[in-house]
Amino acid sequence: MVNKKQPVDFEALLSTIDAAFPMVQILDKDGKVVNKDIMPDLSDDQLVEIMEKMIWSRILHERSMALARQGRLGFYAPTAGQEASQLASHYAFVKEDVLLPGYRDIPQLIQHGLPVSKAFLWSRGHSLGNEYPKDLNAVPPQIIIGAQIIQAMGVGIGLKKRGKQNVAFTYTGDGGSSQGDFYEGLNYAGAYKAPVVFFIQNNGYAISTPRHKQTAATTLAQKAVAAGIPGIQVDGMDALAVYAVTKQARDWAVAGNGPVLIETITSRFGPHSTSGDDPTRYRDQESFDYWEQRDPLIRYRNFLTEKGLWSEEKENQLIEKTKEEIKASVTEADKAPKQKVSDFLKNMYETPTQVIAEQIATFEAKESK
Repeated sequence: MVNKKQPVDFEALLSTIDAAFPMVQILDKDGKVVNKDIMPDLSDDQLVEIMEKMIWSRILHERSMALARQGRLGFYAPTAGQEASQLASHYAFVKEDVLLPGYRDIPQLIQHGLPVSKAFLWSRGHSLGNEYPKDLNAVPPQIIIGAQIIQAMGVGIGLKKRGKQNVAFTYTGDGGSSQGDFYEGLNYAGAYKAPVVFFIQNNGYAISTPRHKQTAATTLAQKAVAAGIPGIQVDGMDALAVYAVTKQARDWAVAGNGPVLIETITSRFGPHSTSGDDPTRYRDQESFDYWEQRDPLIRYRNFLTEKGLWSEEKENQLIEKTKEEIKASVTEADKAPKQKVSDFLKNMYETPTQVIAEQIATFEAKESK
């Protein structure tokens, strides 16, 4: 029997897709420059400022973990390991851009203008944690996985209609890229060329589910193709590469070309959240060792030290200053009045319904005793 040629080489199609999404990198794991041609145009002061923000974020994480263990915070999603992905990307945006964060994106939210004390109150479930300064172009962190993608698309279209030279930007994890909202948001944003920069922070696990078990896509950046928008994969432990790609993506979106999807390959060093998962049950020691050797702080510290821009003394001073600022923010959060059931009811409607009004009166009577 003569073998006929098949009309399609499916394996070739898949390998072609894989080759189309190489990972952008500027610094290797030791902090050595491996791609000078795409070095971002940043001054020495700006290079140092990115390091300062990443160190600040690591200290905020460490203090938040301690506060959570003490019962002084509620829900907290660890950020250690994702400092370059979060803070170097945020550094490429401006105050007038609109941030739509997920629950792990508290560092970016604070850097965008949210007082740290407000972030702590949000973690505690206090309503004051959702009262934002008028000049803060952001919304409270989204808890529903992937829903912020839809919201960012809507904000982006609003910015476009108003003729603003700004973008919306939002973050989700690798798990979020498997949600229906993710595909709907990307598709609509692509169709209407909304100025949005979407981030997938691929830390390898959706809580305990490894990335390869939730999608057959070899990269998450390639999911942009179906929406007709550019998708890029970048080394999320490399602050310079993250900044350079984000800056270019923002420029592209502001110029009216539509959205961009950026996948940052990163790692969270700890659990998904303080709510109970144990990463040692679904990750082996080899995994932890691999990513700790690529710690974004160590990598970037080596780079700055080699340039004569960083020192242990400067870092220690920053750490102590940050700890004092966080301590003051905790004190400020502790001053917030205790919440009452009647307050929750009053916040439900601008004008309470008859039933709610009766409940408010009932609880106010109990609370006054």
